[in-house]
Amino acid sequence: MRGTARGTGVTRNTLRQQLADALRDEILAGRLKPGQEFTVKEIAEQYGVSATPVREALVDLSAQGLLDSVQHRGFRVHEYSVADYRSMVEARRLLAEAIFRGIAERGAAHLVDQLASVRRRAWEAQRAATIGDLNVLVGYDLSFWRELSSLFGNPYLTDFLHRLRIQAWAFVVPHLRGAADLDGQLWSGHTELVDAVLRRDAPCASALVAEYNDHSLALAEKLAG
Repeated sequence: MRGTARGTGVTRNTLRQQLADALRDEILAGRLKPGQEFTVKEIAEQYGVSATPVREALVDLSAQGLLDSVQHRGFRVHEYSVADYRSMVEARRLLAEAIFRGIAERGAAHLVDQLASVRRRAWEAQRAATIGDLNVLVGYDLSFWRELSSLFGNPYLTDFLHRLRIQAWAFVVPHLRGAADLDGQLWSGHTELVDAVLRRDAPCASALVAEYNDHSLALAEKLAG
């Protein structure tokens, strides 16, 4: 992104979003670690931009729960606890159940075309999970769940679930990075879930999500010690 703010006609709001996305990706990749501190000046120099859009991007990430503002010192990557993660898992379970019930109550004719894109994301996420490739998994998993939840037709719910899933990944990625081998350890039932949604089988979809949540929580608690 270095240099993109000069002479390119990029608006400040666009740059602000680009910076927020880039820093969020750094957190989700585990390169910005929980508890790590930095200043606006350091980020501005790193990306070769002015301080104003950097400060705005960092404030946005703070509002999303990914950063903490440290008075007179800058910002710190938020440190989530196992208890926080347990609450996230419970919240996303409740949201998922509402989504699947809503989809099941509606007509299925429109789902075939919409689920084609979701299935592609599901397949990529499932393949990455099976071989333990976090670099690929996180992005596809977030896209998969965002597209799947959008079928419910409530953008507020979709955005809230997306933010919740970002926070969950922010907690678990550093622990997964520390694991010796993730091959076969990550949940990979994405395509099964798509099939259940296409059948409008809410109980099956809910059971798959319950299995996923139980698996994720057990693994996170194990890795977090």
